[in-house]
Amino acid sequence: MRFRHAAIVGKYQARGIRPVLEEVAHFLIDQGLDVCFDRDTAAATGVADYEALSTAEIGKRCDLAVVVGGDGTMLGIARELARHNLPLVGINQGRLGFITDVPIDRFKESLAPMLAGDYEEEHRTMLDGSVWRDGERIFEGLSMNDVVVSRGATAGMVELRVDIGNDFVANLRADGLIIASPTGSTAYALSAGGPILHPGIAGWVLVPIASHTLSNRPIVLPDHGEVRIEIVAGRDASANFDMHSLTSLLHGDQVRVRRSQHKVRFLHPRGWSYYATLRRKLRWYEGVV
Repeated sequence: MRFRHAAIVGKYQARGIRPVLEEVAHFLIDQGLDVCFDRDTAAATGVADYEALSTAEIGKRCDLAVVVGGDGTMLGIARELARHNLPLVGINQGRLGFITDVPIDRFKESLAPMLAGDYEEEHRTMLDGSVWRDGERIFEGLSMNDVVVSRGATAGMVELRVDIGNDFVANLRADGLIIASPTGSTAYALSAGGPILHPGIAGWVLVPIASHTLSNRPIVLPDHGEVRIEIVAGRDASANFDMHSLTSLLHGDQVRVRRSQHKVRFLHPRGWSYYATLRRKLRWYEGVV
């Protein structure tokens, strides 16, 4: 398909981002697209020459979102636009760029064929997380990377009961526990010793954080059913969703995680490879001639 109306979303906290965003906007217009800006991006950068829309309006009126920034910027807007099934292209101005894979210095030659319909598309799963207290849901959040249950900043470890579906798995004593999607397997879960999960696999990784028992190892799970994590002991425990939403937990509270009905649509330049991304970002090529 050829795109007609693109929304621009930017890492508006970054210094000097406005000229870059305007350059991207001019390029899109030269390619024959109508262009608008995410409302928060426009307000923070002072861009006033384009229509500014809320994420809900972008989802209804646009057929493409171009995200300029790093993976954090992409995570934030992906959570909002996934329910609208809107495809996203990421122009990387950050450090990692696992999911913003178009280099800023080569965005024109990468985007031109994509805008004409020559691209590769992939869908990434998301996590629906919620917190339950005394049989009532008190909090819910959508995550693209992970749901993390962890101890307080000044407290000792927490004890967590883990159930998957109808099966009791274990009681863990640790600094916390990560449930990560394949996308999130290269984020916090990776630094905590978890495996990398290819995004084509319908699974999650369950990764203890600094477990008191060394035999508590990361495990790969199918992504159907429900994972329940109950706070058994420990002070100031909390749950967060993509390191964004945060809620405090009491003993007996449960964090429940299911696969979201929504998926994120990513568009990549033709020839894009997940393995090539890993080689570049994790520096697997070092030492190879």
